[in-house]
Amino acid sequence: MIKVLDKSVADKIAAGEVIERPVSIVKELVENSIDSGADSIVVEIKKGGKSYIRVTDNGSGIPADQAETAFLRHATSKINTAKDLNAIETLGFRGEALASIAAVTHTELVTKTADSTTGTRILIHGSEVLSNGKTGCPDGTTFIITDLFYNTPARLKFLKSDSAESSLIIDFMSMIALAFPKIRFRLINNGNIVFSSNGKGNLLSTILSVYKIGEYKDLVPVNYSFGENTVTGYISKPSLSRPSRRNQVFFVNGRVVNSKVIEKGVTEGYRERLFEGRHPICFLFIQTNPARLDVNIHPNKKEVRFDNESEIVSLISEGVKEALADDSAVIEAKAAPFRNVEYIRPEETQVDIKNILSSKPARVAENTVQEDAAAEILPAQPDHGQKREQAQEPECEQVHEHAVTRDSVEITIKEPAYKPFDFDMLRPTGAIFNTYITAVDEKCFYLIDQHAAHERVFYEKLVGEYMAEDKLKQPILTPIILEADPSVMVLMDEWVESLERMGFDISEFGGNSLIIREIPTFMTMSEAEDFLKEYLDGAADGVKKPNTVVIDKLITKSCKAAVKAHDHLSMDEINSLLNQLKACRNPFSCPHGRPTFIRFTMYEIEKMFKRV
Repeated sequence: MIKVLDKSVADKIAAGEVIERPVSIVKELVENSIDSGADSIVVEIKKGGKSYIRVTDNGSGIPADQAETAFLRHATSKINTAKDLNAIETLGFRGEALASIAAVTHTELVTKTADSTTGTRILIHGSEVLSNGKTGCPDGTTFIITDLFYNTPARLKFLKSDSAESSLIIDFMSMIALAFPKIRFRLINNGNIVFSSNGKGNLLSTILSVYKIGEYKDLVPVNYSFGENTVTGYISKPSLSRPSRRNQVFFVNGRVVNSKVIEKGVTEGYRERLFEGRHPICFLFIQTNPARLDVNIHPNKKEVRFDNESEIVSLISEGVKEALADDSAVIEAKAAPFRNVEYIRPEETQVDIKNILSSKPARVAENTVQEDAAAEILPAQPDHGQKREQAQEPECEQVHEHAVTRDSVEITIKEPAYKPFDFDMLRPTGAIFNTYITAVDEKCFYLIDQHAAHERVFYEKLVGEYMAEDKLKQPILTPIILEADPSVMVLMDEWVESLERMGFDISEFGGNSLIIREIPTFMTMSEAEDFLKEYLDGAADGVKKPNTVVIDKLITKSCKAAVKAHDHLSMDEINSLLNQLKACRNPFSCPHGRPTFIRFTMYEIEKMFKRV
């Protein structure tokens, strides 16, 4: 027999779609605070959010006559008609969050609008309103959520440990603070302040406030637009990478999202700049037309779907490439890791520079001060406490400095002037170990890996031939005969054209045989035969991957053709190599992702010799 479920049962089922764990509650409440116009938001959690969550903001508040209505399912102030779904610009909009939270928790709401003399306090347990009355409170809204899943114990036992649930909330709050640098965020975990952003709108200072990792001050800015789409943010130099994508944070129209499309754009932008299996650090913000974006494909709005995926991939790829072509992306040899180098005496063993270079700076200690809830939503007050100055190093180029306060530590953020690297200023002085070319400009010293540099030159030459409109073919005296699977021969019309565009002259030779009379000039005969066998195997599986296979072949060929380490180069050959490197699209790394050169400032060298 079909029957309508009881409201309490239906509410718990619906809540399960929206409230998976404590971070789901934090996400919904913080996004509502942002939509309310708040410029200060405080989140406090205890025991991973299982026992206690508090979200306090100084937003517009909820009028007293609408406060209880806000907890009804599908009650929302953000959309009115189905047409509004085509251009959603707020973070929340479905009206399910508060109803879902109240269904599985003990919920307390304290709210006040600016034009009200008193606030409203509502207490709800499991969707049942226990009290609704007046109270004194500042403008804005505070939600206090306790005893998550108290009435659905089966859900409670599937939560992770307190520390694991806390980690998820910290990750989310870190991302949302970056998405809205003009909002002051504070996160408190078990009485300790995890981070506190200043809300002044400086993205790089917010990144440092949230993550407290010294390496991040050298991130490279991204600012690229094409058509109606824009990508901004910060990315790491190829010298700073991670073994996973954990340090990649993406935002679309202010919303924190997971996106394979954006990941693909990042991968394309860093192609040839990183070793396989390494991933850059990215904080990227994409602005696009809301009408071409579907944000309603996941109950928690964790994912988005782009109508123009190829445009977004191209936007991000080109933005990353442009940023990494800038002078600021040149790999630096920083002075900080050398602080423990001792003077070298003749009888001592040589210092292991490789180990010194791989050392990492220590993290800044976290502040553990807790403040009163009412004071937290007020504008930040000047810090009159003692501050520790961090020494600043002169750079090769002019920089703009901005002082940013993080807890009790004052940090100077440097934003490098955006300009391409000037090869014309380089003056080669020789080579060491017949491997590394030495060069100087007015303020810096450079070590250039001759093999990596020559690899890059050869590779771009070969890629140029491969991408050229008119392919240069080389006839072969003895044609290559290959046997192909019958299923591949049937589909020949679908794949033969791509091979011909590469420079192959290929045709049927009776039965399941193919004859190849001409091959591309950038391949040897054995390379061409190996390539065709691999290509045909892929075609048999329905996989068409000519670009990947060809690029791999070009990388191998450029490596074999390039000058090797310990090959002696004359000064004329060194000058010629640097001129060729200057003309490359990506002069900063070889096709395998290794750097072609490293820069030392005079200050860094003097630091190593303890002259400063």
